[in-house]
Amino acid sequence: MTTFVDRVELHVAAGNGGHGCASVHREKFKPLGGPDGGNGGRGGDVILVVDQSVTTLLDYHHSPHRKATNGQPGAGDNRSGKDGQDLVLPVPDGTVVLDKQGNVLADLVGQGTTFVAGQGGRGGLGNAALASARRKAPGFALLGEPGEARDVVMELKTVADVALVGYPSAGKSSLISVLSAAKPKIADYPFTTLVPNLGVVTAGSTVYTIADVPGLIPGASQGKGLGLEFLRHVERCSVLVHVLDTATLESDRDPVSDLDVIEAELSQYGGLDDRPRLVVLNKIDIPDGQDLADMIRPELEERGYQVFEISAIARTGLKEFSFALAGIIAEARAAKPAEEATRIVIRPKAVDDTGFTVTQEEDGIFRVRGEKPERWVRQTDFSNDEAVGYLADRLNRLGVEDALMKAGARGGDGVAIGPEENAVVFDWEPTMMAGAEMLGRRGEDHRLEAPRPAAQRRRDRDAERDESQREYDEFDPF
Repeated sequence: MTTFVDRVELHVAAGNGGHGCASVHREKFKPLGGPDGGNGGRGGDVILVVDQSVTTLLDYHHSPHRKATNGQPGAGDNRSGKDGQDLVLPVPDGTVVLDKQGNVLADLVGQGTTFVAGQGGRGGLGNAALASARRKAPGFALLGEPGEARDVVMELKTVADVALVGYPSAGKSSLISVLSAAKPKIADYPFTTLVPNLGVVTAGSTVYTIADVPGLIPGASQGKGLGLEFLRHVERCSVLVHVLDTATLESDRDPVSDLDVIEAELSQYGGLDDRPRLVVLNKIDIPDGQDLADMIRPELEERGYQVFEISAIARTGLKEFSFALAGIIAEARAAKPAEEATRIVIRPKAVDDTGFTVTQEEDGIFRVRGEKPERWVRQTDFSNDEAVGYLADRLNRLGVEDALMKAGARGGDGVAIGPEENAVVFDWEPTMMAGAEMLGRRGEDHRLEAPRPAAQRRRDRDAERDESQREYDEFDPF
């Protein structure tokens, strides 16, 4: 059964925003008390957060679909809807988030680092929030925005200072087991190590982490063996250690050729040429192993490698090796630039930035793209003429109508607002009335023009009394 997963495809869906409420306050003796519709709640976000206690992406391999809760709709009496609850997903330290095209969206390193994978939708405004001096009693409310839904790929890259690389059964697992408290699986057959193992080593005042990567073979960078699946785990390491087997039983192999093969695979994988290398000649406790180590050590030192002869079983040569690693890691940490606090940079928009674009496509349709127009369209209830008129007003104030005219649009031309797969298309008229002319002046509510019943009854009684008095006056013979 799979217990370690370091690459998954995750399907996230943030919560939808709640719809605003269109309501009119009703109370005895106040037949039209004004709008009191509340706003809809915000949809929940999907947030990835680094948790040191999580070491694998296995949970997301079994459950790749994750969704946050929706916001609640608003209600009358100025009651706003409840916000949706954010969905927090813990991920291991060193997780890289990519989109489907392979572009890096976030590199999550360090406890508590967060990334919003899906943004929750905004809640729609109720008619109480839409009321103004010109629009005293809106008969509509805005719809909640849909939450962001997208697919992301998560890759785990182990965060360690040292990576042990080499052929299968070279003794990497044995070495990490004697240098640290890690307890990897050790056996006398290839590919015993199927997942990266991490260990913590203390050498003097320096504490560092060491990773045992599954064995590499020729063609690992092209997917042979387990190499391509786990080579990503050496990318963050400061030092690479070649563990060479000086007592191999295979006649066609020797430590120098093993080193050349592994270096060729690392070079083809790319991005590791600047890492310092050390060479460990393991299994010198075997007589033939010691003789072979004495033969090849001068050649390796001529190539510029720092060579250590060790025996993981007999635990010889480990102290010198661990302190040499500590020295290299201390230098790498000292050379690393100090982390500075993130500076908040405010970039104001240009004066001539309208926030939208208008382009004419090959089929003659004029397409409007921009955050505000597309959001306003998503929040419009097209079954309500007054809501459509309100949208027309907003687009006109933003300058969409003027931009369409400058782009060459004429009455009756097709206009699409939004992306091709999810756009609102209509036949444009320069007045941008879009059917709202049925309401009279845009934004007005005819209910305000109608007299209130009580006042009308008083006026009717006064008119009847005046009429009776007039008839009496005309009849009076005196």
